[in-house]
Amino acid sequence: MQLLSAWREKLSVEYVKMELMKTAFGNRDTFLAKLDPRILIIWYLAVSIVPWFTFNEWILFTLVVFTSILAIISKVSPLILGLLSFGVVSEIGWITVVVLFFGGDITAFLALLTFTMKITIMSIASIAVFASMDPEKLSDALISFGVPAQFGFGVSYGYRMLPILLDEYQHIFQSFLMRGKGPEKKGLLGWRMAVYYGKIMVLAFYPMILNVAKRTRTTVEALEVRGFPYSLHSKEAKKQKLSYMKVGPGDLVFLGATMCFLLMIFSGIPYLTA
Repeated sequence: MQLLSAWREKLSVEYVKMELMKTAFGNRDTFLAKLDPRILIIWYLAVSIVPWFTFNEWILFTLVVFTSILAIISKVSPLILGLLSFGVVSEIGWITVVVLFFGGDITAFLALLTFTMKITIMSIASIAVFASMDPEKLSDALISFGVPAQFGFGVSYGYRMLPILLDEYQHIFQSFLMRGKGPEKKGLLGWRMAVYYGKIMVLAFYPMILNVAKRTRTTVEALEVRGFPYSLHSKEAKKQKLSYMKVGPGDLVFLGATMCFLLMIFSGIPYLTA
């Protein structure tokens, strides 16, 4: 009971908000955060695409372990890892139920499990990479690859708006609770309270969307007054903005080591398991 109450206190709204903000704004104290963001994006694309060229369960399992170790090194939020782990375990459970219900055998189970492991590799890799980059670096990396500046700015602005959205939603939700009246009887297993909170959670989205629209309009007008649209199309402004991005020896070593590791497991594991 004490352990359960401790977990309830830890999994509060404030804790969830702080963990989401840490994930969105990146952890700058990790190994991946010190690498060039362009190298991280290339690494992510390589690790996410390569698993789709094989159906070997041992290769996929090795990639799951590899990306999981990098996620731990990157100090990914325990909340995010917990949600991902819960999703993977529940997915494997559903695969087992479906295979048994339709009279399948171990071959059908392994085929569905292979697909799940590929999705898991992509998910863990994305968490490890994007949790190590702040929005500004991610936006600059996309612009350096030739992505339109408007899209890069939209990605950065979306990340910057995340804490504002969380605070806004929490305040509106608390306002509904203070001004509203909850059910007098909780019902069996508290189902009336669950319905009441669910209704408030849905209603709180509408004023939040309205407030976000007002903030977005104010931001756009302020950027236009300061000449922001000109900077999106100016080559000199773009060059100055991206001047800090440099690929160093550590970036090349990390990318090369990853490629060598992928070649090793793709050539060695099928030979060992043959």
